[in-house]
Amino acid sequence: MDLIDLLKRPEGKTLEFKRDLSSPEGTLRAIVAFANTAGGVLLLGVEDTTRHVRGVAKPLAMEERLANLISDSILPRLMPDIEILPWRRTHVLAVQVYPSPGRPHYLRRAGLDGGVYVRVGSTNRRADRELIDELRRFARGEPYDEQAMPECDSEALDFRAASESFAPIRKLNRADLETLRLMTRHQGRKVPTVGGMLLFGKERERHFPDAWIQAGRFRGTDKTHITDTLKIKSLPLRAVEETVAFVQKHALHGMEIGAVHRKERWNLPPVAVREAIVNAVVHTDYSQLGAPIRVSIFDDRLEVENPGLLPFGLTVDDLRYGVSKLRNRVIGRVFHEIGLIEQWGSGIQRMMAACRDAGLAPPVLEEIGTRFRVTIHTTSTGASSVDKTDQAILDALAAGNGLSTQEIATVIGLTARATRSRLLKLVEHGLVREIGTSRQDPKRRYFRTG
Repeated sequence: MDLIDLLKRPEGKTLEFKRDLSSPEGTLRAIVAFANTAGGVLLLGVEDTTRHVRGVAKPLAMEERLANLISDSILPRLMPDIEILPWRRTHVLAVQVYPSPGRPHYLRRAGLDGGVYVRVGSTNRRADRELIDELRRFARGEPYDEQAMPECDSEALDFRAASESFAPIRKLNRADLETLRLMTRHQGRKVPTVGGMLLFGKERERHFPDAWIQAGRFRGTDKTHITDTLKIKSLPLRAVEETVAFVQKHALHGMEIGAVHRKERWNLPPVAVREAIVNAVVHTDYSQLGAPIRVSIFDDRLEVENPGLLPFGLTVDDLRYGVSKLRNRVIGRVFHEIGLIEQWGSGIQRMMAACRDAGLAPPVLEEIGTRFRVTIHTTSTGASSVDKTDQAILDALAAGNGLSTQEIATVIGLTARATRSRLLKLVEHGLVREIGTSRQDPKRRYFRTG
C-alpha cells in the first residue's frame, strides 16, 4: 500500500483518516460502512481535517488491539487487511476493507436494527430498514424489481400499453411478459413483478405512489422562486419523453442563423439531458418511500436527482470509467430492448462527452443523503484562474514526486516566503495538496491534485 498516494487523495467514499483509536466507535463504524458499501482504506495516525501525519505509538500493540476490536464488535465477522506503514520516525496503520458478500454487517452492541452503516461521500450513515433490506437483496443477488407481487393477478398489467411501447421494435406476445420478467410464477400462478407493475401496471400509483417525476423551473440559482412545475405520472417510458420535453421547453435560449435555415440551440446538450433522465428512471431505488425523482432547472444548471445510493460496490469514479451495475434488471432490460439504453454502462460517458463537445464542464455526480444527483452546468464552472507563476508551480509538480517549498522556490525564482504564500492559495483552491506532520513541518512536500 502506497502511503503517499493515499495521503494525496481527499477523504471520500473509499478513504477515511483517523488520528488515533481514542474513540474506537467511529473507527468501527467506518469499517462496517466500507464493508457494506464499496470497500475502502482507513488510515490511523492521520488527522482527518488537515491530513497531517501524526503517526501511532506502539504500532504492533495498536494493530493487535484493532484486530480484537473488529473481531469482537462486528457481525457477521470481518477480516480486513491491517498493514503497518512507515512514515519518517513513526508509523501509520492502514486498514484495507473489501466489499463484503456477507452484507449487511453491523455493530454487535447496537444490533441489526441500529448498527448497520453505509458510506455516503466521506460520512458513515446509519442505514434504515429499507436500506438494510436492499443490502440483503444485493447479497442474495435478487433485484427489487424482479420480486413477485403475489397480491396481484395476471391481469394487473396493461398488455395494450406494453404492446404499443414495443410496436416500433417488434410485436409483443403475452409469453414475452415472462421472458422479460414483467411477470413471474408464484405458487403456481402468474403474477406481475415489481418491475412489470412499475412499467405497465394498471394500478401502479396505488402500489408505488412515489414512482413519478417532479419537474420544476426556478428563477435564479436556488429554489426560492419557482416559475413552472409539472407532475409527471405517466408510465416510465412516456414519462422520460415528457420530462425531456419539459427541460427542452425551458432550456431553449437562442438560434443559430445558417445560410438558409435557422436552427434552435439548447444551452443544455440534448444527449446529456436524456441520459441523465433515463439513468434516474432506470437506477431509482423504488423501495424507498416519500420522494419522487426530481428534475430541477435553474438559470445556471440542471439537476436530476433520484432516490437510492449507487449500487453497492460502485463509486462515482467507477461511473466515469464506464463501470456499471444495474439496480433494476427488469426496467433496464425493457429500456434496452426499446432503445432508450444503447449499451450497458455507457450512459454516463455519453453524458460527459456531450457536455465536453458543448464546451461545458463535466457533469457533477454525487450521492446526497440516500439519493443520487447529476448536475449539468449551462456555463463552464472552470477551475480557478492561475497566473504564469502559479502555472509554473503546477508544471513543476506535474511529475508527481512531490517538492518542498524551497525546491519550488528555486524553480520559480521567488523567495521561500513568497512561494509559501502562493502554495497556500493553490491549496485553498484545491489545485495542490500538502503532505506533512503540520503546517510548520519543514519536511512537508507538495503535490498537484489533478
